[in-house]
Amino acid sequence: MDYIVPHGTRIGHIHLKVSDIDKALSFYKDLLGFQIMARYGTQAVFIAADNYHHHIGLNTWYSKDAKPAPVHAAGLFHTAILYPTRKELAIIFKRLLDANYPFTGFADHGVSEALYLNDPDENGVELYWDKPHEQWPIDDNGNINMYTKELNIESLLGELNV
Repeated sequence: MDYIVPHGTRIGHIHLKVSDIDKALSFYKDLLGFQIMARYGTQAVFIAADNYHHHIGLNTWYSKDAKPAPVHAAGLFHTAILYPTRKELAIIFKRLLDANYPFTGFADHGVSEALYLNDPDENGVELYWDKPHEQWPIDDNGNINMYTKELNIESLLGELNV
């Protein structure tokens, strides 16, 4: 019998190699709003949302002043940060727009809506919210039928007026 990951298992955190802790913090803390939970000298910092010990670890142990990893190489594609509501996604979207932060894409995946960008070290970042399960596209066999369509940006920003 094939092993199946136990129910309730989830990804607890990621740890990213960055070239400069302060530059990474200007993105993850100052722009996205994560809180510093612990610092380890000038080489590492753990950040989180809420009161979790850390959702993201940032370190320069092997990467201080290094160039970004090549796009066409094996490695992390992106870190996905899940927002609790569509309105919260709209708030961070507006914050990034106001800061003139560059986006790499936008998508409606049927099950979620997503904003794509890169951090200062060119690590991909997806900011998204999950649609309610009853809105997910399900085929006749009960399988999720995810897709990538254009995100209705005006509708997303309309959440700010609700």
